[in-house]
Amino acid sequence: MPTLSEAESKALLARHGIPVPTEELVASPEEAAAAAERIGFPVVVKLCGPAIAHKTERGLVKLGLRDAAAVEAAAAELLAAARPEDGDVGLLVGAMVGGARELIAGFVRDEDFGPCVMLGIGGIFAEALGDVGFRLVPLEQVDADDLIDELSHQALLGPLRGEPPVDRAALTRIVLGLADLGEGDERIRSIDLNPLIVAGGVPVAVDALVELEE
Repeated sequence: MPTLSEAESKALLARHGIPVPTEELVASPEEAAAAAERIGFPVVVKLCGPAIAHKTERGLVKLGLRDAAAVEAAAAELLAAARPEDGDVGLLVGAMVGGARELIAGFVRDEDFGPCVMLGIGGIFAEALGDVGFRLVPLEQVDADDLIDELSHQALLGPLRGEPPVDRAALTRIVLGLADLGEGDERIRSIDLNPLIVAGGVPVAVDALVELEE
């Protein structure tokens, strides 16, 4: 299936009110270092392109870079790792987002049920917990609120390790934004926000993939 690049996916999500990190798409290691200076250290640098869907498995994500030299070196390494089948690629430089909790969210156009939104507990315990819920689109705010309340591990949404509780209003806006985006554009087959890192109580989509219909 064709996909949007991560940068394109996040730009689309941001237009629908879904929080994403401060990021810049650049072409060279020197431009990456300059972007990092503007964004503020530490930063993340990723190889970015519409044909690159699974960056982590290929080592195409460099985290926690704390100075310009580290950014340039990481960017050069990423560009060298590009394959011909990746097509045109760039370097996505973004602010590091930290938090003790991760969520997952998304949209899928299911063949049997039609368009649905998904929300669940993410991170290292995602597979073990299996705490995920779905709602059919279109949906109202009450449906989004119910989807959040349906998660079994509610304690993970409250205050945790000195961090404030998850901003439920912000989480509701993400669910509604996914629903509106998927419902309003029939070209979209699926949207994957994994992970949503909870930073200061606000879920932020640090990785995103929009898959299009053939």
